[in-house]
Amino acid sequence: MKRQFRVNEQIQAREVLLIDSDGRNLGVTPIEKALALAKERGLDLVEVAPEANPVVCKIVDFG
Repeated sequence: MKRQFRVNEQIQAREVLLIDSDGRNLGVTPIEKALALAKERGLDLVEVAPEANPVVCKIVDFG
């Protein structure tokens, strides 16, 4: 069974625990800022732990 990930604007959380593309924890970040950081880097914001509180997202090249 393939896991479905929410990507970019599909993410519904207002704040996320953000992990950058180098694996650094950037802390709890408003979703708008997290999306902007991913876009600036030409990458995607992917929700990797939707059950966590706050939701954990990582900046990656999702393709």
